[in-house]
Amino acid sequence: METIKTKIDPSKIMQIGMGFWASKTLLTAVELQLFTHLSERALAGREIQERLGLHDRNLYDFLDSLTALGFLERVGLKDEAVYQNSDDVNLFLDKNKPSYMGGILEMANNRLYPFWHDLGAGLKTGKPQNETKKGGPSVFDIIYSDQAKLREFVNAMGGIQMGNFITLAKAFDFSGYRILCDLGGAGGFLAAQVAINNPHMQCSTFDLPPLTPVATEIIQSMQLEDRIEVLSGDFFRDEIPSADVITMGNVLHDWGLADKKRLIKKAYNALPDGGALVVIENIIDDERNKNAFGLMMSLNMMIETPDGFDFSFSDFNEWAFEAGFTQTSIMHLTGPTSAVIAYK
Repeated sequence: METIKTKIDPSKIMQIGMGFWASKTLLTAVELQLFTHLSERALAGREIQERLGLHDRNLYDFLDSLTALGFLERVGLKDEAVYQNSDDVNLFLDKNKPSYMGGILEMANNRLYPFWHDLGAGLKTGKPQNETKKGGPSVFDIIYSDQAKLREFVNAMGGIQMGNFITLAKAFDFSGYRILCDLGGAGGFLAAQVAINNPHMQCSTFDLPPLTPVATEIIQSMQLEDRIEVLSGDFFRDEIPSADVITMGNVLHDWGLADKKRLIKKAYNALPDGGALVVIENIIDDERNKNAFGLMMSLNMMIETPDGFDFSFSDFNEWAFEAGFTQTSIMHLTGPTSAVIAYK
């Protein structure tokens, strides 16, 4: 019998190896606010050129690359072409919509893209490769020192996580609980979704003092100030407010192992018997061969933080049981993101 041989194909090597081409093309389109301009109406190539101040050379290569990648739709060719946003781009990359999630892409373009050039140095030294590499302040110091940047960052993070927060608020069984506290709650978006989707829940969002006016403004804009309390403090130095459910959204991966365990233990101490700790992260699969985004997010935490890293459900189980929790579970949310839950 003739053996069927698997065809050896270099296409994946090229696609990933040269993937920065596609990434930078999209990031540049976001930087130029192309998609925001196209949200108003479809535009001819020359109209786009005039609005964005682009040169003749490669104008259509740029626009048609975005078309081939699925971000734009086009009728006609070159000088006869008219372009419009794809549906997902129109919803998520129009800067004038509350669903805009381009803030994270703006940060990727302005900060992360050049820092990732030094991934090799990070792997050899184990040290961050961001502003702190040359003695500059940390990313959090930069953001927290400027209210405008802080608001932009909070809205960007809230936007990219909104689908996960909504899914958790609807899928997690809150019926047996009454009080929720979101640690590191930033703008209060997670607490807001829980409150909106679970009318019996009383919620709070807990974060550092610079976040207080930002979160207060967001909660008031949603008319949820009677349901959500904005609390100010440092979850390492201060006592964690007692609650039936404590949540942490993309908080644990910022920290090293000792601090991860410390936060989990503090949450355990603040919960009553039957209470739950809910941790939202890009949880790495236990086999460590499927959630590529989670694994690369862990590399990103090396770029950005002294000790942070992402983790698997198995890792979380070890830490949770060590802290005293008696049961755990995992709930897939959206994309590469899951919630891991520990019950006291």
